[in-house]
Amino acid sequence: MYKSLKSAIVLGIEGRGIEVELHSSNGLPAITIVGLPDTATNESKDRVRSAIYNSGFDFPLKRITVNLAPAHIKKEHAFFDLAIALGILSVSGQLEEAVDLSKCVIIGELALSGKLLPLRGILPIAVMARNQGLKLIAPAANINEIKIIEGLQYFVFNDLSETAGYIGKNEYNPTAADLSDNNGETAGGELNNTPDLKDVIGQSYAKRALEIAAAGGHALLMRGVPGSGKTMLSTCLPGLLPPMNFTESLEVSKIYSISGLLKSDKLIERRAFRAPHHTISEVAMIGGSRIPKPGEVSLAHNGILFLDEFTEYKTPVLEALRQPLSGGCVTISRAAATYTYPARFMLVAACNPCPCGYFGDAKVACCCAPASIKKYKVKFSGPIIDRIDIQIEVQRVDMKDVKNSKGAESSATVAKRVLAARNIQMKRFAANTHSENGATDIFTNANMSVGQIKEYCKINTELSSTLQSFVEKQSMSMRSYYKILKTARTIADIEGATNIRKEDLLEAIQYRGGFNH
Repeated sequence: MYKSLKSAIVLGIEGRGIEVELHSSNGLPAITIVGLPDTATNESKDRVRSAIYNSGFDFPLKRITVNLAPAHIKKEHAFFDLAIALGILSVSGQLEEAVDLSKCVIIGELALSGKLLPLRGILPIAVMARNQGLKLIAPAANINEIKIIEGLQYFVFNDLSETAGYIGKNEYNPTAADLSDNNGETAGGELNNTPDLKDVIGQSYAKRALEIAAAGGHALLMRGVPGSGKTMLSTCLPGLLPPMNFTESLEVSKIYSISGLLKSDKLIERRAFRAPHHTISEVAMIGGSRIPKPGEVSLAHNGILFLDEFTEYKTPVLEALRQPLSGGCVTISRAAATYTYPARFMLVAACNPCPCGYFGDAKVACCCAPASIKKYKVKFSGPIIDRIDIQIEVQRVDMKDVKNSKGAESSATVAKRVLAARNIQMKRFAANTHSENGATDIFTNANMSVGQIKEYCKINTELSSTLQSFVEKQSMSMRSYYKILKTARTIADIEGATNIRKEDLLEAIQYRGGFNH
C-alpha cells in the first residue's frame, strides 16, 4: 500500500517542501528510510516505532519503505517523525482520514512516549505553508512562532494520539497555548536600556559620525586612547536606529527561529546589537559547524555588530568579514549542501592606536617600541579597512567639556533626523526587488550597488575633480571612491538636500583616509 504526505525542512532561512512517501509490502518487518537522510533523520524509524506503540496503536508487521523526496537534498534533523508515523498508521489501516492531508504540511519530532517535541526553524516553514495555501500541522510547543504568521491556517497538538484523533474526526480543540497570549520579550540581543548621547561628554565630531553612520547604515571604525568614550558612543547607536520594517523583521525573525532564539509570538522589531568577545572563533562569527547554523554576522542582520578591541580579534575572524561586508550575506559550503544566510549589518569597531593605547596622545607618552607599533598597525588589514565607510579618530575628552556638557542633544533628537533620512532612502529604493543571491532588499545608502551610486550620487565636474584628486593623493581604491559618495549622499539626506553639495562631499572626505598604511 502506498501513501504520500507533505512535510518540510529549512534550507538557509527558507522553508522547503519535502514529500514523504511510504510503501508497505510483505516481507520481513522493517523500516527503511531513503532520500539522503542524516543520522537524526534515519533514527526516526526507532522513535516512530516506540511512539506508535506508546500511543495505543499497533505497529504493522510489514516491510515499510520511506522515501524523502527530492532525493538530492540532504535531510537533516527530525522534522519528518510525525509525517512518517501518520503515514504508517494510514497504510496499516489504523487511521481514517476525515481531513485532506494533501493540503497539509506535517512536521514534528516524536519522543518515545508519542509526545511532540518543539522544533527549531518552524517560522520559515510556516511562511512557506502560508504562501503555498497549505495548512500546517505542528507541535503545540511551537505555537508562539506559528502565531506570528498572519493568514496561516494551523493545527497544533501535544502528541501523536491528539494528531491522529483530529485527522480521524476532523474535530480540532485548540490547546491552552493556542488560546493564550504570549507577552514574552523579543529576542535579538537588543539593548533595552541603551546610554543616551546627551550623557556623552564632548565628542561632537564622533557624535556627528555616529549620526551619519546610523542614517545611512554605514560601517564605522573609531580609534582613540583608552577612556575617550569609544565604547559608550557605540552602545548609544541602537537608540538612534529606527525599528525594522516588516520585510526586515520577518527576515531577522527567521534567523532567530532556526537558531532557537525566537521566544515571543511577535516578529522581532528592535534591531540587534551583537557584541561578541574578541576570543570568538571563525565558525561562531560567520556560521557553520557540521550542521551549518547562523553565526554572529547573521544574528546581527539588519542590526549592529560591535567589535570592541578590534585589533585583538584573530586575523582569520576579521578576514572572514570581507564577504558579508561586501555582499550582505555569507555562503557556507559543505559536502552535502550549500547554505546562504543573510548578513547585512552595521559594523562598529573600536580600537586603540597602539598596544599601550597612547600613541599620538598629547598628555600621556607612548611606551611602545617603534617595531611594536608597526606590528600593531599591520593588524589593520587593508581589505577590511577599505570596506569600512567611516573612519575617525576619537580624541581625549577635554575637562572643559564637562562644564559645557549641559544642553547636549539627546538620542531621541538625533533619532528623529536619522528616521527622516531613512525615510528618504526608503522612498528612493522602493522599487528594488529581492535579490536571489542571498542578499536582501536595499533600504539604506550603505548598500547601494555601483549602478545605484551612479544614479543617486551624481556630482558636478568641480566636485568630481576634487574627489578624484583626493583619492589619487591618498592612493585609494575605487571602493573607497564609491564609499565616499555613499557617505556624502547620506549627509545630504540628513540635511534634506536633493543633490550632493560641496559641503556634503568635503565632510564625507574627512571620514576617510586616516587608517591607510
